[in-house]
Amino acid sequence: LGYAYVNFHNHSDGERALEALNYTEIKDRACRIMWSQRDPSLRKDGSGNIFIKNLDPSIDNKALHDTFAAFGNILSCKVAPNENGDSLGYGYVHYETREAADLAIENVNGMLLNDTKVFVGHHVSRHERQKRMAEQRSQFTNLYVKFLAPEIDDAELDTMFSKYGEITSAIVQRDEEGVSRGFGFVNFKDHEDASKALDGLHESEYKDQTLFVSRAQKKAERNEELRSQYEQSRNEKLSKYQGVNLYVKNFEDDVDDDKLRQEFAPYGVITSAKVMRDEKGQSRGFGFVCFTAPDEASKAIAEMNNRILGNKPLYVALAQRRDQRRQQIEATKRQWQGVPQMGAPVFGAPIYYPPGYAPPRGMYQNPRPVRWQGAQAPIPGQYPMPSQYPAPGQYPVPSNGVRPARPRNSRQAGNRGGYAARGGRGGYRGNSRTAQQTSAQPQEASQADAPAADVEQSASVLTAASLASMEPEEQKQVLGEALYPLIAALEEEAAPKITGMLLEMDNGELLHLIENPEALKAKVVEAIEVLKEETTE
Repeated sequence: LGYAYVNFHNHSDGERALEALNYTEIKDRACRIMWSQRDPSLRKDGSGNIFIKNLDPSIDNKALHDTFAAFGNILSCKVAPNENGDSLGYGYVHYETREAADLAIENVNGMLLNDTKVFVGHHVSRHERQKRMAEQRSQFTNLYVKFLAPEIDDAELDTMFSKYGEITSAIVQRDEEGVSRGFGFVNFKDHEDASKALDGLHESEYKDQTLFVSRAQKKAERNEELRSQYEQSRNEKLSKYQGVNLYVKNFEDDVDDDKLRQEFAPYGVITSAKVMRDEKGQSRGFGFVCFTAPDEASKAIAEMNNRILGNKPLYVALAQRRDQRRQQIEATKRQWQGVPQMGAPVFGAPIYYPPGYAPPRGMYQNPRPVRWQGAQAPIPGQYPMPSQYPAPGQYPVPSNGVRPARPRNSRQAGNRGGYAARGGRGGYRGNSRTAQQTSAQPQEASQADAPAADVEQSASVLTAASLASMEPEEQKQVLGEALYPLIAALEEEAAPKITGMLLEMDNGELLHLIENPEALKAKVVEAIEVLKEETTE
């Protein structure tokens, strides 16, 4: 959270640490040190808090502290920085007592600090400042006028507004060459006269121009108002389309707006359907479909997600704002980066091992039971090392895309111990003792005895339709069995970890990776970079 506590045995040691280390840099950041205040009332009271503005850019936290330390015990002191760490020209000093703050204001306000005259006064909370500003705005006397004709000068501007009351100043803004910039300011003596001029001249016609008249605002106030209006409009739009706007991707390039609308029309009334395109008019492979009711959108997601359109499974989900999607991606990335070392497991990002294999010894930092799928647990000391995993193309996937039924007892588990564990053709055979134990079990004919050439054919028939007939756990297992040899061909050493990482993705996207070698290669490269970043840290 960016702050910490240090507790000394002796008060004097704490004083020496505060004196010696305050404002020193810790990892290139000048850190502030102060006594811990258990009572929040002292911090929230603000009676000893003062505000200093118009500070020279060279004044930092330590220089400000040294300047004001002469007037009393300082609890906290800082210069406000921008995003680059440079001074914004103002700061705060919080004294222990109100008397010390008054003494500092009396002695420093209006004085020169580094040849710059500074203002020092009691700090006013933001809520109080906003309340005062609202009162001042309600009693405005200064008006902003724009869309003025080029020939209007200061005298004519004064004449235009003087009929509403006494004017203290009227000026037309001009550029360096003296040409009118089309706007100006008029300041009245009384608020009532300014209010009447605003009501009388706003959107009125003068010399073929429709005037715009409003209360004069500072640039920061105007930007804040525009930002507030934008956020309000944005939130209204988001709430309007919340739960009804769908994001659709992974469709063919020939899908246009009409075809996208046609595919989703059976599920409800569609207000808009749009395929996103690049600057050349080519489809970018994704689009949006907006329904009128959330239940229609939910039905469309349930029916259309993973449905085959053309030759690809669609990905359909509720549309997200860019910042929400970025946060979700960052959260997933942080989950991946939580791995302490290459190959070490994380609860949120499991490591995938082919059925019948255990991780090498020492790979788990915290021992936990291994759930063996389709094979007996190997004898301790006989775990295969990563180099002993089956070579690319030698790990089979059932040709019908469906994994055999889960064994119901240990004898059956030994009988159906998995292709690699039994030493099937081209697969990993393990050491002699494991092979003898496995071969001692009664064998039964299965698809695992099929030639290794069937692997590529079995991967090619893996479709969204075949996945839909399986349980969710089986779906991930079958996808993992199809992905593992493909990933091992690209990165053999980290194949278990990368497979586990990719299995966190949606099933439709995993099918796309299996069918598209380039997309899979890009994902593997991305996962390798994440693992490298973690190991370097």
